[in-house]
Amino acid sequence: MASRLDQIARQRREKLERLRARGIEPYPYDYERTHTTEQAIELLEKQEKKTPARAKVVRIAGRITAIRRMGKSAFADLRDGSGKIQLLFQDIHKFDEDQIQLFNDLDIGDIIGAEGNLLRTKSGEPTVRVGDFTLLAKSLQPLPEKWHGLADVDKRYRQRYLDLIANAETKETFRVRSRVIAAIRQFLNGRGFIEVETPVLQQSAGGALANPFTTHHQALDQEFYLRIALELHLKRLLVGGFDKVYEIGRIFRNEGVSTQHNPEFTMLESYEAYVNYLDVMEMLEEMIAKVSQEVLGTTRVKFGKDTLDFKPPWKRVTLRDAVKEHGGIDFVKYPTADGLRKKMRSLKMEPDPQKNWAKLVDGLLKDSVRPKLIQPTIIYDYPVSMSPLAKTKPGEERVAERFQAVAGGLEIGNAYSELNDPIEQRERFEEQQKDRVGADEERWTIDEDYLLALEYGMPPAGGLGLGIDRLVMVLTNQQSIREVILFPQMREK
Repeated sequence: MASRLDQIARQRREKLERLRARGIEPYPYDYERTHTTEQAIELLEKQEKKTPARAKVVRIAGRITAIRRMGKSAFADLRDGSGKIQLLFQDIHKFDEDQIQLFNDLDIGDIIGAEGNLLRTKSGEPTVRVGDFTLLAKSLQPLPEKWHGLADVDKRYRQRYLDLIANAETKETFRVRSRVIAAIRQFLNGRGFIEVETPVLQQSAGGALANPFTTHHQALDQEFYLRIALELHLKRLLVGGFDKVYEIGRIFRNEGVSTQHNPEFTMLESYEAYVNYLDVMEMLEEMIAKVSQEVLGTTRVKFGKDTLDFKPPWKRVTLRDAVKEHGGIDFVKYPTADGLRKKMRSLKMEPDPQKNWAKLVDGLLKDSVRPKLIQPTIIYDYPVSMSPLAKTKPGEERVAERFQAVAGGLEIGNAYSELNDPIEQRERFEEQQKDRVGADEERWTIDEDYLLALEYGMPPAGGLGLGIDRLVMVLTNQQSIREVILFPQMREK
């Protein structure tokens, strides 16, 4: 027996055939509209200020999201990309026969064009009194019954188009995302950076510790990696003479999925010659504050039950002090993996026996420190073994000039004073290769061309990586990364 939804879909296909039988094209090529719904409402407000008010004729188009019959007339809600306006089909029985039949075959979800005068009803609703209308796209599938609040999370992610139709707040989240990216570009362009594009398909998986996706290039008969970072190609451009470069691009890591992780995500990476990580700290603080102010009108942002304030300066704390304060361990006093594991067990922690020292420290940061850092915070000075691309801090051979930015318990940024000594960089890469443990899937392939580029000379520089998705999570008060990615990866049904 067919389900109710199947029956509705069948009825809609029957209407489609009736329309075509009457010579009506249910999917015409275009429609010349004069106003969006937002512009139509603005026009109505202007005409109401004039005396005497003159009704304006507009041509608008959008999706029908409600139909209400009221005696001889009918009302409908029409939504487009800018908002909603009400349609009034007054005395529908007085329309010509073709339009009466067309109206009777309309369904919620259909896209129509409508022409008529602007007015405001007694209840104060901006309205178009329809004089003529046409079908622009027949909807063959019914919208979710509670289209005004689609709550099925799985359906929202798999069929994002329904989520955008149903939930105005979802559409606003992605409008904010777009404005955030535009504001970041404006900020960096204003500081003299130029935006560039680097390869997605790369011969070496470098710039981060991650498990890459691999693909085969048929023409070259060669395996390539989808990039796991933007870094190494951008720094080649510093070698080539660009002093300030950035890229906002997709990167790919063949790893787990969580509320904070998606296999493909968007990163900003910027590199500036002749500065160090302290300069990048100040730039990051200023950039996030300006972006928040421009996009949201404030530097104070609600995230969960907390209010974050991005106004500089942010709190700054060394990684060593942060782990001592929140994890109860001074990891510098335990310089071996076995010693650190023993100390962690004494504090009732359960360290992974397969992880090396650097990954144990990183685990302390992830589990004991970050979740407790709610206000925007800079954690700086990392062990060199955790930072193979960062310069060593003068006078402290085991400490690298590196920082991470945390807000709302999320890591949103990572930055270094960039290592530009080609000999030391090769030694770091080789040490990284030897330090892989057991069946560790994370890759660090040695990019020989990058090392060759360094031998030609790269100026001292500060580099920044900023997670666009996590930043948007914080700025839009979303607790899952899937809420800020239009089409997140999902397991196939």
